[in-house]
Amino acid sequence: MAESDCTKYLKLSGLEPLIVTSESNFINVGERTNVTGSRKFLRLIKEEKYDEALDIARAQVEGGAQIIDINMDEGMLDGVYAMTKFLNLIAAEPDIARVPVMIDSSKWEIIEAGLKVVQGKGVVNSISLKEGEEKFIHHAKLIHRYGAAVIVMAFDEVGQADTYERRIEICKRSYDILVQKVGFPAEDIIFDPNIFPVATGMEEHRKNAIDFFKATKWIRENLPCAHVSGGVSNVSFSFRGNDKVREAMHSVFLFHAIQHGMTMGIVNPEMLEIYDEIDKELLEYVEDVLLDRKDDATERLLEYAEKIKGDTKVSEKAIQGSSEANRRQQWRSGTIQERLTHSLVKGVDEFIEQDVEEARLSVTKPIEVIENHLMNGMNVVGDLFGSGKMFLPQVVKSARVMKKAVAYLLPFIEASKDGSTSSSAGKVLMATVKGDVHDIGKNIVSVVLACNNFEIIDLGVMVPPEKIIETAIKEKVDIIGLSGLITPSLDEMVYLAKELDKLNINIPMMIGGATTSRAHTAVKIAPEYKDTVVHVNDASRAVTVASNLLQTETKGNYAKNIREEYDKLREGYLNRGREKNYLSIEEARKNKFKVDWETYQPVKPNKIGTQTLEVALSELVDFIDWTPFFQSWELYGKYPAILTDEVVGEQATSLFADAQKMLQQIIDEKWFVAKAVFGIFPANTVNDDDIEVLTSDLSLPAESRSEKFLTLRQQSQKTVGAPNIALADFIAPKESGKQDYIGTFCVTTGFGVDEKAAEFEKNLDDYNSILVKALADRLAEAFAEYLHLKVRKEFWGYAQEENFSNNELIKESYVGIRPAPGYPACPDHLEKPTIWKLLDVENQIGVTLTESMAMWPAASVSGYYFANPESKYFGLGKIKKDQVEDYAKRRNITIEEAQKWLAPNISDN
Repeated sequence: MAESDCTKYLKLSGLEPLIVTSESNFINVGERTNVTGSRKFLRLIKEEKYDEALDIARAQVEGGAQIIDINMDEGMLDGVYAMTKFLNLIAAEPDIARVPVMIDSSKWEIIEAGLKVVQGKGVVNSISLKEGEEKFIHHAKLIHRYGAAVIVMAFDEVGQADTYERRIEICKRSYDILVQKVGFPAEDIIFDPNIFPVATGMEEHRKNAIDFFKATKWIRENLPCAHVSGGVSNVSFSFRGNDKVREAMHSVFLFHAIQHGMTMGIVNPEMLEIYDEIDKELLEYVEDVLLDRKDDATERLLEYAEKIKGDTKVSEKAIQGSSEANRRQQWRSGTIQERLTHSLVKGVDEFIEQDVEEARLSVTKPIEVIENHLMNGMNVVGDLFGSGKMFLPQVVKSARVMKKAVAYLLPFIEASKDGSTSSSAGKVLMATVKGDVHDIGKNIVSVVLACNNFEIIDLGVMVPPEKIIETAIKEKVDIIGLSGLITPSLDEMVYLAKELDKLNINIPMMIGGATTSRAHTAVKIAPEYKDTVVHVNDASRAVTVASNLLQTETKGNYAKNIREEYDKLREGYLNRGREKNYLSIEEARKNKFKVDWETYQPVKPNKIGTQTLEVALSELVDFIDWTPFFQSWELYGKYPAILTDEVVGEQATSLFADAQKMLQQIIDEKWFVAKAVFGIFPANTVNDDDIEVLTSDLSLPAESRSEKFLTLRQQSQKTVGAPNIALADFIAPKESGKQDYIGTFCVTTGFGVDEKAAEFEKNLDDYNSILVKALADRLAEAFAEYLHLKVRKEFWGYAQEENFSNNELIKESYVGIRPAPGYPACPDHLEKPTIWKLLDVENQIGVTLTESMAMWPAASVSGYYFANPESKYFGLGKIKKDQVEDYAKRRNITIEEAQKWLAPNISDN
């Protein structure tokens, strides 16, 4: 395949990179921000309800879209205005802007309007030869100059390609023009060879799907580095109104298209059935149509569709009628291997000791039960998880059963004293690096690896590099796995790589955690270490990566390919965006966000100074945002819709039931205590970017009782009229003569969590150990939401009449903001000690800061309160070195220290 010889990757980006390699899964393009495909989105854009339209984009990203398709082509719309405005609004929403944008239009003026303002590197959808080569070349050159990738339709002066031969003819001609005449990078070319409806009853439409598959395969084999996309819903156009058939058709079409080389597609995940769960009869009829296997395929599918019209979805078929008792009888009557496999796959531990004992009596050595019976069952778990047919919560339950089985066998293994040991897939050291206390993700990865026969040495959290190195040598580990959530953790990983290299240690490293990225790993960590360093973005990839690093037949080539891939990524990253314009810090301050301070009158708080608060955990339940809870288990979708999701709904519902049960236990048995300290203080902005705060010790003279919060200002060149914002802009400047105020807070529900988790771990129950930590995190976030409400309505009292639902609170519909150090608007973790000093946090509620400024216990939240009605969340983005130097002076630290804390936000310009 030519694609396999291609050494260049399609690289797209929003705030985060999306790099499409030969190992990448299918790229899902969200389709709902398209006025031609969503009546709701069209209505919102027509009514200029852009905030609500942004919610649709946000839902697309939260639902798993890796690119969002934005189309403003509608006769009654000013498409140029709508595209420009919507893209500018997206740029200010980090949770949406993190993914690349597909600028979708049939009108060049709308495409160009989007190219002028889109953030990062997007995709243009689309251009074609339908207006001739001259215009095609003109548009392609401009797209290349703007730095975007392009989708090319199989369409020329004669018309749309509707046969296999016409598809490859037009795509070949377009590719040659783009590569040879325009100089367009081949890896930035994406072909759409036209997905047309099938089963229309017209003879000429019989081969629409199979011709697409064949053309896709031909493109990937003959047009090096090019990719293939398409609008999947077109294929089922004939069956509008019959969702059961449409869902099956989309799933089957994608299954075959991806096998033939389709890279990405515009598809609604809600209109997809799980391939393996499609009714076998329906699957046969659909494949007969798509693959053109029978002359009467269309008639047979139409007849079947008519018969099932109005049925529920395929995946909702009733279980085969038997009672629970009969079903139990059925699986309990299987062989010992079948019973053990069933227990492991289903996470059922009721009979595990009984079955393990039976297995032990059937073998020569007890170790054989682990090596054969149990690992055979765990191999099934691994295969199901790897193919997307099991999800993380299920895998963690499987691990719980496996641990109980092994614990039962250990005394027998010890008693045999023959020196036998179970062969493992490899020994992996796992650690959250020094200064960081977060470990839910690390624990999940550990469980998944253990399920696949890897031996895990878990050093826990806040592990110093010396201990990691000492343990790695002593235990002769095969892989070192490092995790980190906060920005300073990145530097700890770089330092460890340097130390390993200095000591001439050759152990591959796996990097993971919320702040880590493939780009950072390639640019900062990999160059410091001669051995392999790989970024693992989620638990489902960990087993594949670990296996490739250790298996004799793969590790040499895998390490070489990773090194080459990261070298190219690093080179591209260091050379990226050199032309991007930034303002000097002085210019950025002149373009600050302007509030009319003459007419604005700050609301005086009902109580100034520091207060502590302790609330019953039951008070916080209604404030929980459940969506991130599911995300921590790698179940993606918005609550409550996720509970009925076609793919993960069943597992999400089961997990949610377990969470509700434990949550009730947490409340009834008072496992944790919810404690808070907060304060509201007089404050004014000074020197443009600093917020001067008067402390609560009013016995001191004013000059002795002030602290300063140092804010950072956006420096990227904005579109006309858009300001360069800093948080200080939302507080009245001292020279205005207006006394303004700022609030700070710290809440925790974390004391007692580690002890409870340890109890579960002692009982070999990783599932509940992870669950209790995830719930503690949700309660802490809920407490922050609860306290902010109390501050707005009572303690500060600037929004006494507010009355929002929990859903509206989650969407932050209220007046004012609650940003936190370490987040996009204020990524500087060094602001936390000032909060701790102002509130006396450690003495008041016991929450401490590590040397890397992580909060302990981990289930804690801290931040600021801004009351100005014009205050809003934003992302700082990249800043220039002149602001870093200015910041170092303001904080009275060295430039090197400032660079350490602000590294991810420092521009190369």
